[in-house]
Amino acid sequence: MRHKLTYVLFFLIVACFSFHSVYAQEELASYIKQHYTKIERQIPMRDGVKLFTSIYIPKDESKKYPFLINRTPYTVAPYGEEFKTSLGPDSLFAKEGYIFVYQDVRGRWMSEGSFEDIRPHIANKKSKTAIDESSDTYDTIDWLLKNIPNNNGKAGIYGISYPGFYSTASLPGAHPALQAVSPQAPVTDWFRGDDFHHNGAFMLVDAFSFYSSFGVPRPKPITPDKATRVQTDIRDNYQFFLDLGPLKNVKKNYFGDSIRFWNQVTSHPDLDTFWRAREIVHHLKGVKPAVMVVGGNFDAEDQFGTYHTFKVLDSLSPKADNYFVVGPWFHGGWVRSDGSSFGDIVFNEPTSDYYQRNLELPFFNHYLKGKGSFDAAKVSIFVTGSNKWQHLDTWPPKEATSSRLYLQEGGKLSFNAPTAAESYDEYISDPNNPVPYQRGTNSRRSREYMIDDQRFASRRPDVMVYTTDVLQEDITLAGPLLAHLKVSTTGTDADYVVKLIDVYPADSPDPDPNPQNIVMSGYQMLLRGEVMRGKYRNSFEKPEPFVPGQLTEVNYALPDVAHTFKKGHKIMIQVQNSWFPLVDRNPQQFMDIFQADEGDFKKATQRIYHDAAHPSCLEIKVLAN
Repeated sequence: MRHKLTYVLFFLIVACFSFHSVYAQEELASYIKQHYTKIERQIPMRDGVKLFTSIYIPKDESKKYPFLINRTPYTVAPYGEEFKTSLGPDSLFAKEGYIFVYQDVRGRWMSEGSFEDIRPHIANKKSKTAIDESSDTYDTIDWLLKNIPNNNGKAGIYGISYPGFYSTASLPGAHPALQAVSPQAPVTDWFRGDDFHHNGAFMLVDAFSFYSSFGVPRPKPITPDKATRVQTDIRDNYQFFLDLGPLKNVKKNYFGDSIRFWNQVTSHPDLDTFWRAREIVHHLKGVKPAVMVVGGNFDAEDQFGTYHTFKVLDSLSPKADNYFVVGPWFHGGWVRSDGSSFGDIVFNEPTSDYYQRNLELPFFNHYLKGKGSFDAAKVSIFVTGSNKWQHLDTWPPKEATSSRLYLQEGGKLSFNAPTAAESYDEYISDPNNPVPYQRGTNSRRSREYMIDDQRFASRRPDVMVYTTDVLQEDITLAGPLLAHLKVSTTGTDADYVVKLIDVYPADSPDPDPNPQNIVMSGYQMLLRGEVMRGKYRNSFEKPEPFVPGQLTEVNYALPDVAHTFKKGHKIMIQVQNSWFPLVDRNPQQFMDIFQADEGDFKKATQRIYHDAAHPSCLEIKVLAN
């Protein structure tokens, strides 16, 4: 009865929040029109190119205001006399009072110039034509300071996803007025872990969907109402991409030669100078502005970028004021939801509200207005399972100790190393019948797959499942995850997907109300899943074939985790060789997969070893409860 009342109360709160949210949005939109003046300017860069910029200036001239800037490839719309209905990172900022600046980046929408995806940074600029996103940001701030009255001489920058990249790019050689920067789910590395590749494996659905619209060339400055996209009719994305066949058919059947970045991706299958030039984090030395990196632990797009940006920044610029915030959010969920639940899982508090009121607004107010003493912990991270915020001095926590979860014969999982003299699981992986990434039929890639029930996968014969006994006490994992697999294949290449899962007890109550008929008894909650393209196991630059039948080590990192497995639950690890169509199909033949033909996709016999001489395991960090 207590659980039923809890769920009823939760859904009542959600309903009230939704009603209040609609009213609050209308009230905020009205407030903005009454209290802000909007102007639009073409701001000149050092090479003469002009960037379209929309500026919202407080009408109250009794005090001076800092600039809060968002640079985006996704349009600063609405253009003309129409106003945005919200200003700044979240709804609290408009009434706080800032000069809000929105800019179409070079080559996008109403800005002049040519667009370059994650434009490479130029460390030593020797002429006015040597431009990058850092210089465009510098020139923008310089112009604003000189041309927009009533400013206090300080500027901040924020952005989610691609605008998160532009936030990071503002840091090298930052303008002296730039005092606070917040890269949020920042695009950081498009080969190792963000958006379009994970450990060299191509993220098919996201790349195809994104570049069907984003990649269509812009012949001249245009507004969104005139934009076009590649036309597709996808009802079942699993079947659509299976029927599509090899990757070369994307260009043949849909993109042609019009999508420049698709052509670049397919021309650079390995980690080379093209990709390395786009790794902005290498330039984060001597950073002076305060930085707050923000992201979600269930972010399907840029979870890697969140953790990687903070770790590199903290390593290369240890004297800077660096902060790190991670919540139980999907991509942008800290502003696009109240953060009290995601998918089928409830977190028991509006985590987004906590972040916005206690971290984000105070951060910018302190560094840009000198308001308050920002005394937040260096790391604020929400631990799911226990559903509590942890405030730490470091990430990963220095108190966390290393341990290992070992795969065992008979589908067991244990903290003890295996003792069997010879033990392995053998099965067939077929790229023409790949393991789906999510249950059911989906027209688009859902964000909920990051946290969804994995029982649909555990029932397949080509997914190996390993489970602990029922836990006798809570176990909190906090930090990186490292997969150490001992494998063999009869092919010359293979993908490996490792998933970490929280298995709920049989007596777990269903939600009430329960319109989706969710069964929580035995629920297999995905916490982490990551793919490794096997040919890159030793080097992303120089792929190597597998020797058929030869035992081989495949070691790779999964994104960091912050989760408590509660007493009575079980820990599960699943291992599989496809994750379709999230990840493109590996032909299981050593080759350039972008050039594969229909006949190249072959079945292979896979082995996962778990004996005393060849233990497979997941290395974890355990935080004392």
